[in-house]
Amino acid sequence: MKVGLTGFVGAGKTTVFTALTGLQARPAAPGAVNLGVIKVPDPRVDKLAEIYHPRKTTYAEVTFVDFPPAHTAERRAVLDAPTVAQLRDADALVEVVRGVPEVTGAPATPAEDVSAFAAELVLADLAVVEKRLERVRKEKGHEREQALLERIAPELEAGRALRTLGLGVEERTQLAGFAFLSLRPLLIVLNVAEAEAAAPLPADVAARAGAEGAEALVLAAGLEAEIARLEPADRGAFLHDLGLADSARDRFIRASYHLLDLVSFLTAGEDECRAWPIRRGTTALKAAGKIHSDIERGFIRAEWGGNLVLRP
Repeated sequence: MKVGLTGFVGAGKTTVFTALTGLQARPAAPGAVNLGVIKVPDPRVDKLAEIYHPRKTTYAEVTFVDFPPAHTAERRAVLDAPTVAQLRDADALVEVVRGVPEVTGAPATPAEDVSAFAAELVLADLAVVEKRLERVRKEKGHEREQALLERIAPELEAGRALRTLGLGVEERTQLAGFAFLSLRPLLIVLNVAEAEAAAPLPADVAARAGAEGAEALVLAAGLEAEIARLEPADRGAFLHDLGLADSARDRFIRASYHLLDLVSFLTAGEDECRAWPIRRGTTALKAAGKIHSDIERGFIRAEWGGNLVLRP
């Protein structure tokens, strides 16, 4: 699962990257990215490891990609062509939104930033649709594709994200090759000051995120980055003192799994205990293919059973 971190200049996305991964992002050349991988905690895997004592224990992983903003004087001109190309490779997008005043004293305008960023995603997709329509209208054999593109083009022109249109499975499959950004699952992370770390999401930001078909959460990135550097044994007490139930990483993992509609299935044995992320509703047959195509081809049946032994 690859999650792309992006946002306007000064939003604090690189600090969010540090909070989630515990890694210090390095200054990079234009167009370069910072990569971080975190393991998804799973007490069921821990329990299986206690039972089987495997040679290897493998947790599901989330790869975070910290995309640099566009190198431009205009703060909101974030989606230049190279950035768009990089974002299309992500499974989900995370927009970090500034929730604290700028150093100049200018107030934060998070709801406006959510709308402005959403508009950039839509415009990037509209450019792709218009270019493709120019071609398919001149050629035969693309009638179904043309009809679908002509249906979504007015929606994009009106500023509506593709994820809000209620597209069916077949339509999404037909559009998959375009890697449309406004069809990607979107999580809004409101980066706030330390004093607001436990505050609820502002109503206007929640409403704006909902209108874009996105989810949203509040995160004090600077504070969470400090927590990420603590020893694991010290983090719980620190979070408790701040009124937080769990870390940014744990909250973010839950939000990402929900956003992508993922669950994990488990395999266990003396060689390895492992968690495998799959889409919710994936059949046992397709899950078997996640392990190896030979297992999918030779699949006979699946048997249901309780997992009481794996409960904490």
